[in-house]
Amino acid sequence: MAMATLIKLAGQLPPGQMVFFRSFFAIVPIAVYLLVTRQFTEAWKTDRPLSHVLRGLVGVTAMGLGFFGLTRLPLPDAIAIGYARPLLTVVLGAVILGEVVRRYRWGAVIVGLIGVMIISWPNLQLVRGGGDAGQALGAVATFIGALFAAFAFVLVRRLVDTEKTTTIVLYFSITASTIALFTVPFGWHALTWEQAAALIGAGFFGGFGQILLTQSYRYAETSTIAPFEYASVVLSIVIGIFLFAEYPSLATLVGSAIVVASGIFIIYREHRLGLERGKARPVTPPHG
Repeated sequence: MAMATLIKLAGQLPPGQMVFFRSFFAIVPIAVYLLVTRQFTEAWKTDRPLSHVLRGLVGVTAMGLGFFGLTRLPLPDAIAIGYARPLLTVVLGAVILGEVVRRYRWGAVIVGLIGVMIISWPNLQLVRGGGDAGQALGAVATFIGALFAAFAFVLVRRLVDTEKTTTIVLYFSITASTIALFTVPFGWHALTWEQAAALIGAGFFGGFGQILLTQSYRYAETSTIAPFEYASVVLSIVIGIFLFAEYPSLATLVGSAIVVASGIFIIYREHRLGLERGKARPVTPPHG
């Protein structure tokens, strides 16, 4: 949440420029963590460099679209629409990875996407009413960014079969920084010191957040962690009101509740199915 707030405080800058600062300065806390835990040398070892590049390309696209939307939408709207990612991950997991998705989860995905539409609709209607098109573009960009983020998550699922988590995190920050540099010819803005500080801070918080999230998944299940992640929707409303004077609309509140409930239901179902699969495994009797 701190990263998103700082990106929004930096203002409407070129997405590639924001992605570079977020990715490059995230390397600092990640490198410190790897050095302290004595994983720095091991983290560089990979047998799938091209897979990391592909994950970087998809991730940069997702991040750039997300940042574009973040600087053009009210903070609660951008955060809530961004949570379409877990819903879309279910769809892509079924299509790309061949995962079995039963009717309950399909139902939750459909309901959740309806919630996204409820949040987005007032912003999309601004164009029709002759209003500011920036919020409409922001809503569309945020949703497409969530789609790319879901695709990136599917790629990570494939990478974890052979790669360490620290390797994936390190290579993403490096590839994302490099790819973002190619957007310089499209026009980066001269930054004020406030904007530079906000972007550098976003990078540090982004990298630190990746480390904490990685550690949390090491010690707790997804079903335990997810509700804390979704708490950022509530935080975004509080920060939006007090820092940006952005008051959530009824559509945002209703849609956010639907999206969060759908996401938590999907995680709950995955947790239940995991328990059932564990019980169904045959128990091998001890030898001797």
